[in-house]
Amino acid sequence: MTRPLRVVAVPASHPYVRRVTADDAITLSHDPRPDGAGPGVWWPPVALDAAWIRAHADEADLLHVHFGTESFDVEHLIAAVDAAHDAGWAVVQTVHDLDHPQLADDEQAPYRAQLDALLPRVDAVLTLTAGAAAEIARRWGVEATVVPHPRLLDPRTTAATAPIGLAGDQRLIGLHLKDLRPGVDGPGATAALIAAVERLRSGGLAVAAEVRLHRSVRDEAARDDVRRLCATSEAVSLVEHDRLDDTALAAGLARLDACVLPYRHGTHSGWLELCWDLGVPVVAPDTGHYADQHDDPTVTSARFDDDGAALAEALERVLREGARPGTTHRRDIITARLADRARVDAGVVRSHVAVYRAVLAHPRIRPTPSGHPIESAASPARPAERTTA
Repeated sequence: MTRPLRVVAVPASHPYVRRVTADDAITLSHDPRPDGAGPGVWWPPVALDAAWIRAHADEADLLHVHFGTESFDVEHLIAAVDAAHDAGWAVVQTVHDLDHPQLADDEQAPYRAQLDALLPRVDAVLTLTAGAAAEIARRWGVEATVVPHPRLLDPRTTAATAPIGLAGDQRLIGLHLKDLRPGVDGPGATAALIAAVERLRSGGLAVAAEVRLHRSVRDEAARDDVRRLCATSEAVSLVEHDRLDDTALAAGLARLDACVLPYRHGTHSGWLELCWDLGVPVVAPDTGHYADQHDDPTVTSARFDDDGAALAEALERVLREGARPGTTHRRDIITARLADRARVDAGVVRSHVAVYRAVLAHPRIRPTPSGHPIESAASPARPAERTTA
């Protein structure tokens, strides 16, 4: 019997990473704990370090980088990849973000420099959408394997037990700003939503909106602007609350007729995936590749202009195509989507195993900064099965 592939994933504890590597063919190393950190703390990623890799060279076959590169400078990351190659490991990177959601607009240059250094250097690149793969090919000349985002709804939740909310007299649109991280445009998204709701109401559609915000935020000035904006509209309510656990979050989203994503920049959205699992239509901003995550009329994008015209049009469209909370139709959508998730997610796991085996089995020649070629592993370019639900 072939032994399992020993993978150091960065970070191994992330739910996304756990789900895409859930196969007997893969043994996932535990996240090493930073010095002095308490249980469950894995940040910054200790394993993304040349010295750590050299010390554990005999314990793994492959390094897979997902999140956490922003904790280091470019030289540190190059040294880590080189150490992995010197140890005989292959290196795979999943590009979740082409623009980093945890960084402000004026902080993106160092992150992009990391992508410039790493993507041509690693042995295989994965990403979540065809649109992102096309951008990677255009910017770096690298062909990325497309693997769709897996299900985010709690694995214990079935189609029968998933929350579906209750329909109110008015259609309810949600905007969740959470803690106002740098990639979220709280005031801009709120202003666009207020204008869009007023347009929809003036057109005869009974609609209201709910803006949600954590009590503890990163940008207090933006929070104050959101409070002021919400106070100007009778149709938009502001709810400030502590961070929700997974159950409360799913129940809150299930109440919605549609959800608006508040991103100023970014690439892909796990929030969109959770809404998808729950049958909640989504309107994303026309940036990144959010609308590529699902080919479905209840997932779309629009410009978030101050007049709200484009957002109102997009909301009207997804509200027409979607199912109201609390209905049999909403339950039927969830049932179909979770069944599709089971099929596609199994394909995503198989794709990871296939990529890992390919890069380990087929050495190729890769350039070094000095121009001298050395052996590395071949990067497969076959896309994974994608959902069309």
